[in-house]
Amino acid sequence: MTVVVREIEVKYRVIDPEALVRALRDHGAVLSDPIRQDDQAYAVNGWTYGHTKVGVAFARLRTENGRHTFCVKKPLDNEMACAEHETEVLARDPMHAAILAMGFYPTVRIVKVRRTARLDGMLLCLDEVEGLGVFFEVEMMVGGDRSATEVQRELDDFVRSLGVEMVRSAETYDSLLRGRAGRRLSTAEQQPDPE
Repeated sequence: MTVVVREIEVKYRVIDPEALVRALRDHGAVLSDPIRQDDQAYAVNGWTYGHTKVGVAFARLRTENGRHTFCVKKPLDNEMACAEHETEVLARDPMHAAILAMGFYPTVRIVKVRRTARLDGMLLCLDEVEGLGVFFEVEMMVGGDRSATEVQRELDDFVRSLGVEMVRSAETYDSLLRGRAGRRLSTAEQQPDPE
């Protein structure tokens, strides 16, 4: 029997990034140099924003430092608690074509600059996401039947222990970007016709 390893995370909008960097350093976590990540997100044909993500497979094609990775995530408990499978691929364009042939369609491009650190089994990510701002993610890989809600509560306790003002988000970057694009479209539609 295969044991499913889940990536369980919590995400926060960061009010003061420098205060967060100092707090992490005080806890023994020194962030890496910045790395640019260029992600194309994909959804399975038939799924649209507004539908639940739980139980649905999503794909991602990432380019980082000239390397490309393909990832499939399937939210199990909530959209931030996923079974995840990732592998390196040789070339982005042929993999994009293969993902389309597998029955996925491209949703949102996510470009960010990420700095990471590891602390007590957690991956800490400080992300500056184009079009969204600065976010802090805390991830943990968990096997077995441990409750995702329990793990997310522990991760949230850690974030709160940092003493830095942040606003928790229950949405993934693709949903946040899609929501922002929808709000821009709604605002543009409400503008009076110049004629």
